[in-house]
Amino acid sequence: MTRVVIVGGGPGGYEAALVAAQLGGEVTLIDSDGIGGSAVLTDCVPSKTLIATAEVMTEVSESAELGIRFADGDTPATGLSVDLKAVNERVLDLAGAQSEDIASRLVRDKVTIISGRGRLASSELVVAETADGERSYPADVILIATGAHPRVLPEAVPDGERILTWTQVYGLTELPEKLIVVGSGVTGAEFAGAYSALGAEVVLVSSRDRVLPHEDADAAQVLEDVFTRRGMEVLSRSRAQSVVRDGDRVVVTLTDGRTVTGSHCLLAVGSIPNTEDLGLADAGVELNEAGFVAVDRVSRTSARGVYAAGDCTGVLMLASVAAMQGRIAMWHALGDRVSPLDLSVVSSNVFTAPEIATVGMTQQQADTAIPKVATAMLPLEGNARAKMQGIRDGFIKVFCLPVTGIVVGGVVVAPRASELIYPLAIAVAERLTVDQVAESFTVYPSLSGSLAEAARRLHLHGQELREN
Repeated sequence: MTRVVIVGGGPGGYEAALVAAQLGGEVTLIDSDGIGGSAVLTDCVPSKTLIATAEVMTEVSESAELGIRFADGDTPATGLSVDLKAVNERVLDLAGAQSEDIASRLVRDKVTIISGRGRLASSELVVAETADGERSYPADVILIATGAHPRVLPEAVPDGERILTWTQVYGLTELPEKLIVVGSGVTGAEFAGAYSALGAEVVLVSSRDRVLPHEDADAAQVLEDVFTRRGMEVLSRSRAQSVVRDGDRVVVTLTDGRTVTGSHCLLAVGSIPNTEDLGLADAGVELNEAGFVAVDRVSRTSARGVYAAGDCTGVLMLASVAAMQGRIAMWHALGDRVSPLDLSVVSSNVFTAPEIATVGMTQQQADTAIPKVATAMLPLEGNARAKMQGIRDGFIKVFCLPVTGIVVGGVVVAPRASELIYPLAIAVAERLTVDQVAESFTVYPSLSGSLAEAARRLHLHGQELREN
């Protein structure tokens, strides 16, 4: 029986454990932070639970045109409030329950769970520091899945009360009066949008020209326009130099000398891999310049028999990718059929309002592609279902190859874009053509109808490209 030792219980670790157990391995999972890792306990599950409340607040507050009224005469925009203590209690309860569910399944599948901090003594031995002392676990296969933690600025040290990382916000019992969010990437944009919807005054400090600098430019512009329309202050081309606490206030000093004062500050300036003090160098595991574990497309490290998955690899820091890396590692290590990781078919989502979902080729790649790629972009304002629901913002964009019409990418900006992107993800993964997508029936009225309409328009674009 193959002895598999996994260090880290996040999506990369626990999904790998389940696959290894299914394939007959003797599996030991060593975890120090709680099963589910940051994805379940401090990141994805908690943040999206908070955002779920914010979504309801947004939908109700903007429902006046649908005829929604309160009994006391208040409008939906003025008659709402949130009990943040109750919200955060629900957030933590759900995260804990999800962690327990995953742990229970691991136990049912005969995975041995060790509570402790694991490190590699060699490429064939893992040592765990537990409450009962140090214990050693010989291994035929080792998987490193230790995740990452929030990056902080040297002059902006979190105190867990007023200056916070995204792992600390769930201790708040009252809505911040004025929240300054430093960082306009996915995490910063999601929390800025959520707290704005919950009723806080929000200032978003962005060092770039726009929010979400690594996302589709058209989508980012829609979101920034929505943010400002809803009252958020977005400071573009503004880099934070320091954050200090002054009693019950925080002062953010920018590199150009300006200052922004608020009641709280949330730092969302990236992540650092948890790869220190794991014995990786001694085991022959190479790290890149940023400290991430270097892996190939089947999750192998530079050390024989040692694999890595998840945020500690820096490949694409999504829970879905971490889980797939972990599965691929075990399929490969234990001799099952395996396909290397293909990032061109990965779909991702920004959980703002509206959401931004993407898959495959980006607009930037399409603009420089040879031969030329055809693009169709449909604003949702023309969609019948969108009109019924009062949806004003968003669009659907589809990319396809000329001549063949094969779908190679797409962008959806809409409520529940995370659900709408799935048909495009299937089309990209299975190399479906725009004609195949267009000929599939959609419900009328539905937002997904715009996916088929975009595909129909690309049929005509494909003809034009062939003629040229």
